[in-house]
Amino acid sequence: MEDPFIRIEESGAVVPLSENVTTIGRGCAVDVRLSDPSVSRLHAEIVRRGPYAYVSDLGLSRNGTRVNGRLVARRVLEDGDVLTFGSARCRVGGIAREDFAAEVELRRSAAPELTRRELDVLTSLCRPALSDEAFVAPATAREIASDLVVTEAAVKQHLLRLYQKFRIPEGTNRRVRLANEVVALGLVRPLPPTGRPEPTQAPQPVPADLPANATIGAEVHDRRAS
Repeated sequence: MEDPFIRIEESGAVVPLSENVTTIGRGCAVDVRLSDPSVSRLHAEIVRRGPYAYVSDLGLSRNGTRVNGRLVARRVLEDGDVLTFGSARCRVGGIAREDFAAEVELRRSAAPELTRRELDVLTSLCRPALSDEAFVAPATAREIASDLVVTEAAVKQHLLRLYQKFRIPEGTNRRVRLANEVVALGLVRPLPPTGRPEPTQAPQPVPADLPANATIGAEVHDRRAS
């Protein structure tokens, strides 16, 4: 099988994917240079891990990154996927195909497509789970707003959409149920240090993926902010 590559649809140019990281953008020093004005100077990157590759939007553009038409923050790539950076379209090829067991495929399809900001909200929501304590409560809407430097109303709107995406029914401890679902799907990633003092002890560094037995404890009374 040929080595992994990315083809720029406008020009037809084919660029081999680096063995580690391939940068994509409009700047002069990137690996895959796109001249479209909707593309940021450093827009995204494709990372290879053994036979796998994933695209990661770097959050430096207003126009985002799409895979097969869906806006993504990070996504594992498959052979033939169409990537759109702003308005510039590319296609990846040469990626090994792999057959997943039925239960793995079902688990993967259970995770909805998320925007970059929704991923930020989920990571901040589950930040307490990155501490050394076994059972902790997820962050409140006010704490998430402070962490991300946005309004509490904006966080509540994001949470409402996330409840719908993850099919979390109304009821008590709704934020807890959402957080536990996110942890179970392995979607949580630690946020980089913000430089602002934390209200409690800062969490210790942990691996990118939480351990399978990580649990977020339920609160006795869920706040109206959820």
